Amino acid sequence: MTVSYVKWGEATVKLSWESNNVLPDYGLITSVHGFCFYEDQLLLVDLNHRGWDFPGGHIEENETPEGCFQREAMEEGYVSGHCQLLGHIVVDHTENPIWDENGKYPKIGCQVFYRMNIEKLHSFKAEHESAQRIFIPLNEIAAYYTKWNALYQEILLEAVDLNRR
Repeated sequence: MTVSYVKWGEATVKLSWESNNVLPDYGLITSVHGFCFYEDQLLLVDLNHRGWDFPGGHIEENETPEGCFQREAMEEGYVSGHCQLLGHIVVDHTENPIWDENGKYPKIGCQVFYRMNIEKLHSFKAEHESAQRIFIPLNEIAAYYTKWNALYQEILLEAVDLNRR
């Protein structure tokens, strides 16, 4: 398990990667994300007001985590394909002195991650929260994604390795 401390706004948050292909308790899932691959390249989406990122978002009512990721990949990147669960990041605020118990996130929550093999590229319409999409070589992600860190790198490597099995 890889542990990393990151700055989110004014807070320092502990992140731990759990690669176990088991979903955490549904009530702990705060968001769902993933890496989408097409011809050995990685999809990045230019999210309005946030810059380049990989697809992801919040689960809607009566939606499964995988269904959420499929929807987010379509809304943000206009892609669809086969998904595989990678694991989840435990987002732990127990050491965060400014965590707000009345805020929208739990003290300990989880971000679920998937790998998608893109099977269909749909016409990009920029109708939701992304302005454009690009496909980049895996070794160039840090040049686009400014918050790239060792934890994301480990997840990406697991996603790449999953395809080789």
